[in-house]
Amino acid sequence: NGAICIQPCAPSFHGETSFVCEDRKWQMLSDACASLDVQSLFQVRMLLCTYFGGKPAHGKPGDGAKHFGAGNRSCQADFSCIIPDILSSPAIPGNIADIVELLKKISLLLSDNVTRGKMQSYSRIANHILNSSIISNWAFVKDRNAGSILLDSVNSFAGKLLLRNGSESIQETFIATKGYSIHRNTSGKSFDFSMEFNSTGNITGHVVIPEEELLRLPRASKAISVAFPTLGAVLETNQLDPAFVNGMVLSVLLPEELQNILLTFEKLNKLEQVGAQCVGWHSAERRWDPGACQVRAHNVTTVVCVCAHRRRTYRSFSILMAPAAPRSSLLDYITRVGLGLSILSLVLCLAIEAVVWHHVTKTEITYMRHFCLVNIAASLLVADVLFILAAIVHNIALNYQLCVAATFFLHFFYLALFFWMFTLGLLILYGLLLIFFKITRSVFLAAAFSIGYGCPLVISVLTVAITEPKNGYLRRGACWLNWYETKALLAFVVPALSIIVMNLIVVVVVVVKTGRSSAGEGCKSQDLSSMIRVSKNVALLTPLLGLTWGFGLATIIDSRSLAFHIVFALLNAFPGFFILLFGTLLDRK
Repeated sequence: NGAICIQPCAPSFHGETSFVCEDRKWQMLSDACASLDVQSLFQVRMLLCTYFGGKPAHGKPGDGAKHFGAGNRSCQADFSCIIPDILSSPAIPGNIADIVELLKKISLLLSDNVTRGKMQSYSRIANHILNSSIISNWAFVKDRNAGSILLDSVNSFAGKLLLRNGSESIQETFIATKGYSIHRNTSGKSFDFSMEFNSTGNITGHVVIPEEELLRLPRASKAISVAFPTLGAVLETNQLDPAFVNGMVLSVLLPEELQNILLTFEKLNKLEQVGAQCVGWHSAERRWDPGACQVRAHNVTTVVCVCAHRRRTYRSFSILMAPAAPRSSLLDYITRVGLGLSILSLVLCLAIEAVVWHHVTKTEITYMRHFCLVNIAASLLVADVLFILAAIVHNIALNYQLCVAATFFLHFFYLALFFWMFTLGLLILYGLLLIFFKITRSVFLAAAFSIGYGCPLVISVLTVAITEPKNGYLRRGACWLNWYETKALLAFVVPALSIIVMNLIVVVVVVVKTGRSSAGEGCKSQDLSSMIRVSKNVALLTPLLGLTWGFGLATIIDSRSLAFHIVFALLNAFPGFFILLFGTLLDRK
């Protein structure tokens, strides 16, 4: 990969899905070979080999041109002859990687005298892999810097655009280039872009070179701007950073004497009035840098930025937005105290259960009840500890893989808490309704483990397997399930709330059944009293858990409400305490 053939290639497929270039074997990308369109990938790769057969990539600019489209002068002038092959290839991840490589080679070797025709052909190729309908395919591209390489290549090529009659404008759906001749007596120049972002509508961008900046020019020059409405989704922020690109990416290519520009971005997401951050793309470090820009004005729909143009460092700009989350020392204090109380209560609960286990598990019903209670306490204890570890990983280590692991186990153990509550509800129904049907302890244990840990494991594994390949598993800014992009959090919310509803139904059944119970119904009084004790646990814990996670859902729906966050943090302290209180301390036996 990356080698350039000395002579035009003679393709030949082999069993190992590779092809030969002058006895040099190029192994295709493994992800493309495994499941994607190998023939179309081969077609794009052949373009790299055929049209850049003259020199390696490190040759001098223009060296490849003599071999480019040999015998076809119009192709050599604007390389339009390769456009049909490019546009007919599906924008699968392997093709995206090769088209980025093709554009990089063109910008390195064929950037002399960039005419309107060349720029149009170049823009059409870039437009093919920036289409909003396939932008999600970039998540599977092997090289995580492919978006940055594309941006640098386009900027380099567009910077050498020749202007006819003092201006030029080349517009594709997902990439637009505009250029003007400028000099010190110009009253000020602006670039206006209105481009399609997706099928629902357009977004706008506006670049202004202030008149006082133009006075710095010693001679006539040119200013070129390139707009990308979809590239921001590819130029990712740090995956543990809550911010996301919320406008088009605007590249501005100016003489070195010009240092400051004004940019106006229309927001993509206008639903929430949250803080905006103007940023410049640091081309060397390949990251968004807030130090390049300052916010001049900000309202619900637009953000105005003042940015420092540095030809070798900052040439592309955009805005970052973060999902609103209130910052409060009171909230931090409540969270710490609440988690501490919950963990202490659960440790005490498990310790007491261990001491009195043989005295309180003499019948099958009491054994099953305490077995469920211990697993509920253990699941919540592990989840609380993991919550603290996940916060440490996010705030200190900033390690993506560790954050994925912490989120997986958090998801698993919080689900286990609810599924063991569900098992306790089924135990109540068994004790009250199936009076003459007895199950052995081994059967109960097998069924309880299958429900309590088996179901959460299946849900957790499926969630990470489906969403992580698309970078949609983690929520931005926390080691927890994603909500804004992939709704992965539903894999927790739906099972949890469903179990709460079912256990509330169980509580109603218990109330009706115990109200009608009599000695003649065949239910032993000891078992009946055990069932009533279990039912009290479920009757108290189920509404509490439902109320707790109901407010948890409310913090997502209205993430700016400090009141919802405080109530959620307070309620989270109580399940551990109530498990200790009602499950253990208030049990007379």
